[in-house]
Amino acid sequence: MSHADGTPLERAAETAINQCLALRSNESCAVVTDDDRLAIGEALYEAAHEVTEDAVLVRYPPGSQHGTEPPTPVAATMRSSDVVLCPTTMSLSHTRARSRANEAGARIATLPGITEEVFRTGLNTDYREIESACEAVLDAVEGADEIRVTAPAGTDITFEPGAHEWLADTGIVHEAGVMSNLPAGEVFVSPETAEGTYVVDGTMMPHGLLDRELRFEVEDGLVTEISDDNIREQVERGAEEVGEDAYNLAELGIGTNVAVTELVGSVLLDEKAAGTVHIAIGDDHGIGGDTQAPLHLDGILRDPTVYADGEEVELPQ
Repeated sequence: MSHADGTPLERAAETAINQCLALRSNESCAVVTDDDRLAIGEALYEAAHEVTEDAVLVRYPPGSQHGTEPPTPVAATMRSSDVVLCPTTMSLSHTRARSRANEAGARIATLPGITEEVFRTGLNTDYREIESACEAVLDAVEGADEIRVTAPAGTDITFEPGAHEWLADTGIVHEAGVMSNLPAGEVFVSPETAEGTYVVDGTMMPHGLLDRELRFEVEDGLVTEISDDNIREQVERGAEEVGEDAYNLAELGIGTNVAVTELVGSVLLDEKAAGTVHIAIGDDHGIGGDTQAPLHLDGILRDPTVYADGEEVELPQ
């Protein structure tokens, strides 16, 4: 039975199970959720159960912070499953439970901090379109020595990817041992260096959807000026642990999720919005860089123009 005419939650769950994870009838599937995300967990379980009889829903109390290990029985279930989906309040992306399940051959989608609105918006779409949009952007930027981003709010910044590889988060998790976030849809790189000014006028934590502009100055790959007290204090706290690495210009990302047509205040969703750019400060070791820092702060820019070696890149809309 298909939920093609079902609720948006059911349709989004079907997209996750059938398109993103490509669950098969001879595979096992574990949906790992917590008390605060149960509706999403149940929708994913129902969609999985339509495909395979070997599906389970595992629920536990929400963790206290991102990266907290889940209870031992949860980790064991993840490790022994072919497909794992984790709609949880606190992220399981950077846990031993997740990495050990991947090493055992599970393919995994984590949905950290997911809300019903973000789930419906970001997954009620055709992920083949998102994959095509990622490929088109990759074709335009890969191999460029210099990427320049400008935007009406005052951004003018140049990145040099150097030897660092561009990566695509397509949301297509079909290979054993692979992991992705959902909702997905971005092409990104950890640049070797960057220089210029960027102005965030979309979404940035801890503020959510912004009603003012946040200005950042970048010199030689480090953020040297931050207009916002709150964000500056976060980076300064990180610098107490790791020194200037906390100021690292960590990421340039281009959103490719054509289902996300307006920003809602969730970084998880908004950084994927087609036609936006996001720039992050701090940790980049998980995305092809070599800086480890206790923060990764994404800021989303509206209406950017992107140039690869002087040629304008056509952004998905």
